[in-house]
Amino acid sequence: MDLVTEAVGTGKPLPTDEWVAYSRVAKLGRGHATVNHGAREWARDDDGLREVHCNTMEGTWTGLRNFLRPFRGVSQWSMTGDVAIFEWANNLKRATDAFLGLLHGAPHSTDKAL
Repeated sequence: MDLVTEAVGTGKPLPTDEWVAYSRVAKLGRGHATVNHGAREWARDDDGLREVHCNTMEGTWTGLRNFLRPFRGVSQWSMTGDVAIFEWANNLKRATDAFLGLLHGAPHSTDKAL
């Protein structure tokens, strides 16, 4: 759970489904709201302000599955790299001209002339 605390920070609520591994979240002293997929509940809005859902993470896992599908199986040897490529692409929200220039090896404005 240190990974979750490090990534999300303390004191922030964590919405999840009711998978047993999430039962320890409340012990971390943070808010924990759940949706019950077993009862066919996918999202809930109890107070009109804070919706409880875990669609973002579930959508990410679906995206990873779809990204890996063309490889028709992933070896354990390359799994870490394949997931890292997906993670990078998923977190990249916009490809700017400067970013694409870096990818293609264009010199930076701060690079010294060779």
